[in-house]
Amino acid sequence: MSKLTHLNDLGEAHMVDISSKIDSSRRATAEAQIELTDAITMAIKDDNLPKGDLFATARIAGIQAAKKCSDLIPLCHPLPLSKIAIDIQLNGTVLVIKALCKTTGKTGVEMEALTAASVAALTVYDMCKGIDKGMVIRHTRLLEKSGGKSGHWQADEIRETHQ
Repeated sequence: MSKLTHLNDLGEAHMVDISSKIDSSRRATAEAQIELTDAITMAIKDDNLPKGDLFATARIAGIQAAKKCSDLIPLCHPLPLSKIAIDIQLNGTVLVIKALCKTTGKTGVEMEALTAASVAALTVYDMCKGIDKGMVIRHTRLLEKSGGKSGHWQADEIRETHQ
């Protein structure tokens, strides 16, 4: 097992020193899925949500979240993001949110993409909870990342677990 980079020799949490790393183009895509109830799905399809434009609000929330990631995740470095894109698709009764983040820098943007997808999903929940609180946010995960020393990585397909 490799050494945890966010712990010093005493086991204390600290921010990793990235000053000697080389700048590179970095990109990450993450997703979150929200299982909707039938009532919410119908309200979305009928454009009848009491709180307004669901997709625009969730996109803006995701963009803001990516920009604030280092304020939310204690050991993340603040990054100059060059692109943030939030894509939201309704597939049956599942809303799929994908967040893309890009930068050129010394550290990756995985946490920014994950934070963007997560907060966009939470915003959907907030905007739809007046109709039905039975939504489930799940499958929040990194889909792909590129750049840096570790190079390219891509997730496997989601494996459903049934209990």
